[in-house]
Amino acid sequence: MKRADFRFFHRLRVRWVEVDMQKIVFNGHYLMYFDTAVADYWRALALPYEEAMHQLGGDLYVKKSTLEYFASARYDDSLDVAMRCAKIGNSSMLFEGGIYHGEKLLVSGELLYVYANPETQTSQRVPDALRALLEGFERGESMTRTQIGTWQELETDAAAVRTEVFVQEQGIAREDEWDAADKTARHAVVYNRMNMPLATGRLLVAAPGVGKIGRMAAKRVLRGSHLGKQVLDALTNEARARGDHEVWLHAQQSAAGFYEKSGFNVRGEPFEEVGIAHIEMFKTL
Repeated sequence: MKRADFRFFHRLRVRWVEVDMQKIVFNGHYLMYFDTAVADYWRALALPYEEAMHQLGGDLYVKKSTLEYFASARYDDSLDVAMRCAKIGNSSMLFEGGIYHGEKLLVSGELLYVYANPETQTSQRVPDALRALLEGFERGESMTRTQIGTWQELETDAAAVRTEVFVQEQGIAREDEWDAADKTARHAVVYNRMNMPLATGRLLVAAPGVGKIGRMAAKRVLRGSHLGKQVLDALTNEARARGDHEVWLHAQQSAAGFYEKSGFNVRGEPFEEVGIAHIEMFKTL
């Protein structure tokens, strides 16, 4: 089992609480490492696990776990947990994994899951949509697509993401979230391969040659998987294509670092908007 056999890796660092009296990671924690990597594997598939399984009408249950130990990890080691879906049967899925310290394989493992009815916990056939998703990912295919359109075209999906993030999660009043500008804006929505909307944003005309990006939102469970950057890049490219020479936005201060990585610069002083600290940022196109 080599690192090159995998396309997915989850990075973690050994914590003090995970080390036993032999000053090495306690053997049972390696299974937890694999399970943590599986959760991140679903994010790599752009799949909000609970919502997706509900839509598919089933869930995954562990049937068998197997670990083989070759060497030990120690406190503060940085580990890469590799994971792949190696085989999909009629109702089962076999995941294979390896825990690496650098190029050295410390532990290998197999997790056998059964896809089943969550009420009766009786096995059922793995849905074609989930099968295609897993096989596509392991072939290196893209897990998302970004659509640009009008409010009339994308309202249902964009509004669903914004309601979940701004209204339900952040507690912004519904009357503060929706405005007439939606009808004149260009909107971007990122979808996964099950056509579930995952992230959104909009582009307005702030002045001749100047675009304003706003209402940037991504599902909480998938944050950190580059969905926001996909939306930001799509809207920036849309502004550039229509001839804008600048785009700007009001960033929540907690997200300023995200925008800086995409070439945005701070302009002015912090201010409060709908009870949340913001800062204006801009990018020259």
